[in-house]
Formats: sequence, C-alpha cells, structure tokens
Amino acid sequence: MADPKSFHLSSEIHSYILDHSSPVDEILSDLIAETQELGGISMMQISPEQGLFMTMLTRLVRARDAVEIGTFTGYSSLSIARGLPDDGTLLCCDVSEEWTETARRYWQRAGVDDKITLQIGPAVETLAALPAVEQFDLAFIDADKPGYVAYFEELVPRMRPGGVILVDNVLWSGAVVDADVTDASTVAVRDFNDHVRADPRVDCVMLAIGDGLTFITRH
Repeated sequence: MADPKSFHLSSEIHSYILDHSSPVDEILSDLIAETQELGGISMMQISPEQGLFMTMLTRLVRARDAVEIGTFTGYSSLSIARGLPDDGTLLCCDVSEEWTETARRYWQRAGVDDKITLQIGPAVETLAALPAVEQFDLAFIDADKPGYVAYFEELVPRMRPGGVILVDNVLWSGAVVDADVTDASTVAVRDFNDHVRADPRVDCVMLAIGDGLTFITRH
C-alpha cells in the first residue's frame, strides 16, 4: 500500500526514495513517532523527503528571513530553521497552543528555538499586521485550505524579489482532478492553484512531492 502522503507513488517507489535520500536524524524520527500518536490528524505532518527538500532549498536560496503559515507539531519549521544561518529568523503562525507546544520542545532539542518566533492567532491577521515591505526570503503555506489565497496575497508583497513561496497539499490526495469532489477545502485548493497560475507577479511549478508542493518565485 502506498504511503498516504505520497498517494501517487507505490510503496516500493516511496521506500526507494527514502532509502536513497539522506536519513532523518533521531530528533526528527522521534517527532514523527510522537505525531503519529495523535492518530489520523498526523497526516498533517509533511513527509520526510519534503522536510529534507525544504532544508536544502532554504540553504540553496540563502534565505535569512522566513515565515511559515501552519506549524502543527513542528516538522516543517524545524526543517526550515535548520537551513537558516545562525542569525536567521523564522516567524511561525498557528492557532493551536497544544500542537505547537510539541513543536517548541523539538525546536529546543534541535537547538534552533532562538531563530523562531511563534505567533498564535489567525495567520492572515498576523501577516496583515506586518509592515507592508519586502522582508521575507522564504515562505511556507500549510494551513486551512480556504485561507490559501488570502495568505498568498498577504505574502507576495512582503517577499523579496526572487523570494520563494512553498505551498503544501496542492494535489489534495488527487481530489483536485476529481470533478465529483466539491467540498469546501477541495474547491479552495483548485481555486488557489488557478489563482497562482494566473498571477503575473510570480512564476510557479507544481512538484509531485508528498501531497503536491507548489514552488513559487516572486519576480
């Protein structure tokens, strides 16, 4: 059976990918195990290969200031923070004190907590309250799907030219191409994908990593 986060891959291919990528360390392995104890909601955690990709990308684009919309138990934020320089910053936006308490513990354990500021509250309000100036090199969106367009619109003016926005779950377990699926989250993901594709301020490519990851660069 294929891994549910990488639904488009057979279990054999997904295992091969993991076996031929850098291994996750003990901290990340423990975070995966603890998050899985939450049950079905653990599906919100990004896949290991996506975490590796995000750490490497953060380093490659030499990001110094980053922002994350949707932190959950901290796997993606830890992946980004590890790619930032010692003086780098990561603003994490989430609405859950409970889940992000797990994230805080793992940030401390990994020694990256001094790079991270956690803001609890609606992310669109957090973003709107920031100065409307170019300030971020990297952004990651992985929160409620109906909010995706609003998050994107708040982020684009605040990205430095050449800055990267990564957006998770853009394939939505394949539902984006199933015309019979019309729930609010699926419709929101489709609308977001169309919205980004038509935006002249950015270039984008949709990658088949995990549940689909759109890579966006601002002109």
